[in-house]
Amino acid sequence: MQPNFEGMNIQDILLKSTKEAVLQLFDAEVPESLLQLEKTTSNFTGDYTLVVFPLLRFAKRKPEETAKMIGDFLTENTTLIETYEVVKGFLNLSIKESFWKSFLLEEALHADFGIRKPEENVSPFVIEYSSPNTNKPLHLGHIRNNLLGWSVSEILKAAGKKVVKVNLINDRGIHICKSMLAWQKWGEGETPESASMKGDHLIGKYYVRFDQEYKKEMQALVAQGMEEDKAKNEAPLMKEARQMLRQWEEGDPEVRALWKRMNDWVYAGFNETYERLGVDFDKFYYESETYLLGKSLVQEGLRKGVLVQKEDGSVWADLRDEGLDEKILLRSDGTSVYMTQDLGTAQQRYEEYHPQKLMYVVGNEQNYHFEVLAKILKKLGKDWADAIYHLSYGMVELPHGKMKSREGTVVDADDLMDKMYDTAKQMSEDLGKIESFTPAERHELFHKVSLGALKYYILKVDPKRKMLFNPEESIDFNGNTGPFIQYTYARIRSLIRKAEKPVEKMLQEVDVNALTLLPVERELLQHLYAFPKVLSTAANAYSPAMIANYTYDLTKLFNSFYQDKNAVILKAESNLRDFRLLLSHFTANTIKKGLHLLGIEVVNRM
Repeated sequence: MQPNFEGMNIQDILLKSTKEAVLQLFDAEVPESLLQLEKTTSNFTGDYTLVVFPLLRFAKRKPEETAKMIGDFLTENTTLIETYEVVKGFLNLSIKESFWKSFLLEEALHADFGIRKPEENVSPFVIEYSSPNTNKPLHLGHIRNNLLGWSVSEILKAAGKKVVKVNLINDRGIHICKSMLAWQKWGEGETPESASMKGDHLIGKYYVRFDQEYKKEMQALVAQGMEEDKAKNEAPLMKEARQMLRQWEEGDPEVRALWKRMNDWVYAGFNETYERLGVDFDKFYYESETYLLGKSLVQEGLRKGVLVQKEDGSVWADLRDEGLDEKILLRSDGTSVYMTQDLGTAQQRYEEYHPQKLMYVVGNEQNYHFEVLAKILKKLGKDWADAIYHLSYGMVELPHGKMKSREGTVVDADDLMDKMYDTAKQMSEDLGKIESFTPAERHELFHKVSLGALKYYILKVDPKRKMLFNPEESIDFNGNTGPFIQYTYARIRSLIRKAEKPVEKMLQEVDVNALTLLPVERELLQHLYAFPKVLSTAANAYSPAMIANYTYDLTKLFNSFYQDKNAVILKAESNLRDFRLLLSHFTANTIKKGLHLLGIEVVNRM
């Protein structure tokens, strides 16, 4: 009896049928982990290749005989296989041409191809990303964080998941007090308006100034014979910053007024950068509003005896029995640390959403922090801590090395986007194809191409890998880049415009039964067919890189099709012309979907 294949894709059907074949032919249950189905390499005939070697232990036959028996079974028991070919221990399967033609007719104009309907009555994925400090502007590291968090959120939504995108603003603490104190001492009333600077850049300037003056004080103390570690704590500026933090936590009206004023400057600057970068959030959290909940959880832990208060009054979580270390949660003066507010925000998000995943998009230097966060919540009896997931990513470096905010060697996100825009402008003008563009059209093109280059270059790299960002390389109009993909999309749209016939009419009039697919057309259809599966896999792996690589491969395949002398499009006879234009249109729409999931806008003319 043939298995039920309703709602399954080709790969799943073939794997399920192979499992059934092994059971029927060799009376054995084969684990799914041993079933290997791959795309057939271009130098062999076929669409999919089944690797037979892992099945020999069940067949107890030679590879070629085993492959032939399974090939015969699949041909007789599914309606998919046209022919098969045995090459040693590999079974190359050719799908019936009629399947690929039907697939094109069914999906070519389907706007939601590959996108799943939203799941109903389910808990959401709560995804935190960006999470900046209000003492400096967003920088290149924040760009990877924002792009990764936004893209993962959109991929999950496209896979049918419910998603809440959140941003935790670290708007209080010793770092914020440092820039406040520096502005108080040396700012002379300077404002974003008087300095003609974005607010976040102005505050970042005073954060750097604090560090410069603080180092001078430390060096003076060390020169007087004080040990360096002690000098770090005894420097007058650091003492003043700590005093300001205590005043803030006590609600001192002057300190709070200064804090609000400077934070408002920063928020205005952040919002400009977010809008330009094309990222958004469903909800903002503020550390100043959640740290008290964290402190109450710490007090709860003390009452339960799962946390420890030391002689100086500081409170700690002892995780040494779990292979970790001791973690401070409250300082001796009662002020809180990052971990304290993370406890509070985690509790608040659980109460608001009961999420199936509580995801944090944070660099890999915080791996230990999130391991500790989950352990402490477990100690406090919060079983939902199992929902915590740290989407850890590697740091971004530039050709000249690491960035340091305190030393002012960081690459600001705004400055980088300006540089990318200028590079896109120069390269587009050098190509000499935009003479007919209006100034507004040119600006739109440079904006989309520059951000497309930036986003693609960052997101095509596996999140876990450290990466080197090279602005000039990212904006190349050839190779594995965003502009190359955008250019191919624009080329397809140009083809459709030149056809001067609505694609809806093409779909009505084309007779696919009168056509024979070229190998390059078949391969392009096969790759398009894989999009839903790739999307699902990328969602499960939280990996925009899978979408980026799929979209690039699709773009390469289309260019091979476009350049194939046997696959002329506009000059082909009418039926073949309509078919190839439909295939081109379908490809363009799928490229557009892939780019959207990366936050990249398409361009219709380049």
